[in-house]
Amino acid sequence: MKTRLLKPLFLLIPFFFYHSATAQSVVHSKADSALNARAQNVYIELGGPGLLFSANYDTRFSQRRDGLGGRIGLGFIASGGVSVVTVPVQLNYLLGKTDKYFEIGLGATYASFNTGADFLSLNTNPVTANTVLGTMTFGYRYQPVDGGFNFRASFNPIFDSSNFVPYFGLSFGYTF
Repeated sequence: MKTRLLKPLFLLIPFFFYHSATAQSVVHSKADSALNARAQNVYIELGGPGLLFSANYDTRFSQRRDGLGGRIGLGFIASGGVSVVTVPVQLNYLLGKTDKYFEIGLGATYASFNTGADFLSLNTNPVTANTVLGTMTFGYRYQPVDGGFNFRASFNPIFDSSNFVPYFGLSFGYTF
C-alpha cells in the first residue's frame, strides 16, 4: 500500500518544481534594459583633448553604460590666416552607477598648425607644423540612462616629451 501512494507522489514532485521555478519570473523595466545597453555619445567640447574646440563620438566597448570605451573627435578653428586641425583619440574608463560617472582616460591628439600667407602680410612663406600630443582625462560625466542631454567637465593634462600643461574641458551633447 505504501508503494502505491509513494509512486504518484514521486511523479508529482517534478511538476511542483517546474511550476515553482517558472512562477518566479522577473519583470524588467526600461531603465534596467537601458543599463545593459552600450552607451554611445556625441558631443562638442571646448578645451579638453581637442585643444580648442572639437566634435566627438564616444562609445563603450561592451554592452554596458560604464567600463572601458573610447572616443575620437575632430577639431578645427581658423582666424587671421592661422588654422588648427586636431584629431583627439582616447581610451577611457567610466566608474559609477546609473547616470553619474568618474571618467579617466589616456590618449593622443594629432594637431596640425598652419600659418598660411595672409593677403596683406609681408611674409609669403606659409608655415605648417604637425605634432602628436599626449592627453589624459580626469572628470565628471553625466550620461542619462534613457538617452538625452549629456554633460562632461574634466581636467585634461596635455604633454609631450618636454612639456606638461594643465588643461580643462567642458562638453555638451547627446547620449543614445
